[in-house]
Amino acid sequence: MSVATESAGTFASLNPATGEVVGEHAVHDDAAVAGAVARAREAAGWWSALGWKERRLRLLNVKGSLTRNLNRMAELIHQETGKPLQDAQLETVMAISHLDWAARHAGKVLGPRSVYPGLMAINQRCVVEYQPLGVVGVIGPWNYPVFTPMGSIAYALAAGNAVVFKPSEFTPGVGVLLADLVAAVVPEHPVLQTVTGLGPAGAALAASPDVDKIAFTGSARTARLVMAACARNLTPIVAECGGKDACIVDADADLDAAADAALWGAMANAGQTCIGVERIYVVDEVYDRFLGALADRARDLRPGFDREAAYGPITMPGRLDVIEGHIQDALDRGARAVVGGAGSVRGPYVEPVVLTGVPDDAAAVREETFGPTVTVHRVKDLDEAVEKANRTGYGLAGTIFSGSRSRAMDAARRMRSGMTSINAFAGFAQVAALPFGGVGESGFGRVHGADGLREFARPKAITRQRFTAMNLASFSRTEQEMARVLGLVNLIHGRRYKR
Repeated sequence: MSVATESAGTFASLNPATGEVVGEHAVHDDAAVAGAVARAREAAGWWSALGWKERRLRLLNVKGSLTRNLNRMAELIHQETGKPLQDAQLETVMAISHLDWAARHAGKVLGPRSVYPGLMAINQRCVVEYQPLGVVGVIGPWNYPVFTPMGSIAYALAAGNAVVFKPSEFTPGVGVLLADLVAAVVPEHPVLQTVTGLGPAGAALAASPDVDKIAFTGSARTARLVMAACARNLTPIVAECGGKDACIVDADADLDAAADAALWGAMANAGQTCIGVERIYVVDEVYDRFLGALADRARDLRPGFDREAAYGPITMPGRLDVIEGHIQDALDRGARAVVGGAGSVRGPYVEPVVLTGVPDDAAAVREETFGPTVTVHRVKDLDEAVEKANRTGYGLAGTIFSGSRSRAMDAARRMRSGMTSINAFAGFAQVAALPFGGVGESGFGRVHGADGLREFARPKAITRQRFTAMNLASFSRTEQEMARVLGLVNLIHGRRYKR
């Protein structure tokens, strides 16, 4: 359910392509956020008590409702972000897939399991289970306003928690619609509520002493502010921040496939993708051929809001200056624009930009651009490509194209990232069973898959003594009992091991 208006103010969500008002939404104040959290606390107790089977059924019915309303959701995403309708449909499909996986696997992943106690505690029956945290606050982004937050919302709900969702102020309608769809299927208690507003609404959610965990997606700068708010109550947080992700092209790669995937990774959603390709490192002997294939494809792309457009506008108007600044800085440092240039920034759109010869210390290589631009670099071999790809504080995702499975796997393991996709762009994002998250400036913690379910639960260890053995945790233990224990420890653990 969306939270009833409890504050006087409202704000408008705008179509970034046309400037038209998409919807009016409440500016929820601290009291409204606190009220939502209080209702979520009561809902969490009821939801948790339903058990795995009943929650699974209800979440699968939520999935069905979202599927039946797929086009309605996609049209709203299209209006609030400006991205092409088909891209919005694809995003919604991926969100549906994750909701389905979380609902079907939560009981198996988080349910009780027996643990072998070891010889020293053979009289103990040991069980580990995962219990709900209670109330989870989700602070979502605007670039993928249903897929990204669903990676937290679906898994938190499946784990038995209630959720309070604060969507971006650029895409509040998506969050309201999602909560309404859940409320229609689960009318008894508000297991998912949406609070809308600007930054203060998210700050109030993060600072609430009654929230048990925060799932945040956004910039590293904002993540630090959210973490500071959470620290006051020792509220744990999972943070998925930005990236400066690299694509590596080996000498024996399928160059057509690599160019096609790299272009999509760099330009889709106007480059406003945290796991998007911002840097490409190409082995010397295929560099010119790859660059030609990439540039030819990039020249055919056109941004716009019509059905034939390859991608949409820059959603955040303030980002246009950053994109233009990165392009101009690179050119001032001697880079060459193979496609586009500084004049490609024509707000609200940015035409494709492909840069070569960009120095490693340029902003376009070091900082997240978040636009339809990419830098292409020549390297002597795969080792240099990996080394340069890792020259960043970010560590979210990466892509490798190679004809050698062994070389690709080795490079993927050495790439400093939470996820790496070989011979495809972002294959991991389509697999609900795989964990998603980064390292360094890209954040910490994981969503999706079994790790994502465990992120929203707390492990509980339970032992039950089955029969009486030596009682060592007693003031009545004897010297003989202690001697037997020491002898047993020496027998089990005291031997020398050989290679």
